[in-house]
Amino acid sequence: MFAVRVSLWSAILLLHAMFSGIVMSRVEAEDFRDRYEYREFKNLPYRLLQPKNYNADRVYPLVIFFHGAGERGDDNQKQLVHGMADFASDDVMQKHPCIVVAPQCPSDIQWVDTPWTADSHTMPKQPTLPMQLSLELIGVLQNEFSIDEDRIYVTGLSMGGFGAWDAIQRQPKRFAAAVPICGGGDPTYATRIAHVPIWAFHGDKDTTVKVKRSRDMITAIEEAVASPKYTEYPGVGHNSWTATYANREMYQWLFAQNRSD
Repeated sequence: MFAVRVSLWSAILLLHAMFSGIVMSRVEAEDFRDRYEYREFKNLPYRLLQPKNYNADRVYPLVIFFHGAGERGDDNQKQLVHGMADFASDDVMQKHPCIVVAPQCPSDIQWVDTPWTADSHTMPKQPTLPMQLSLELIGVLQNEFSIDEDRIYVTGLSMGGFGAWDAIQRQPKRFAAAVPICGGGDPTYATRIAHVPIWAFHGDKDTTVKVKRSRDMITAIEEAVASPKYTEYPGVGHNSWTATYANREMYQWLFAQNRSD
């Protein structure tokens, strides 16, 4: 049987989210989403968050966020619904000043061309167009802003969790860490990404994206002699992102990762 690994802090946050976190998340989204600048890159809408007192004389980590299927479109707003209010919150930005980029996937396509309900998938030879543009966008932002090339991170939920796995599989030397939430990757790439610090999250009652998708990736990476972190929420369905993005322990871990280590 697969071992369930849940930290005490994560369990506490999960209970909090069940009673008040979802409501607070919606309030925070209203409070903080206007901190993200509206932008576009080659017809790919994206929003950009900068530190309050951005200083080009210092370097900042960059986080790229891949949203879920329900936030697809071209309004350049829906992709901020989940998680992005937490990243833009005063406490996170004060402790971890960073640049956050949130591209929006069009309605008729996915970050990764694979069914979410499948037990497994083989990584497509070519990335989808929105994934390709998102990866190109990182380089464009590196030319525009003072970004620490050793602290580029990727996270995503559901469809975007697949996106986070896909990104590190395609460019394993680019990312300093990944936080994929209720997604899935291609286990045959485990050796290729074993050096990347990973903290994956999934609910064990998820009927949208099977929990085995995260379990299989973690097992494959462990068999590649690496030590990824994995939190599996007991009794939780598809929404494993509210508790995760509310978890300040996750941010502390993420921003401590450095590609040069």
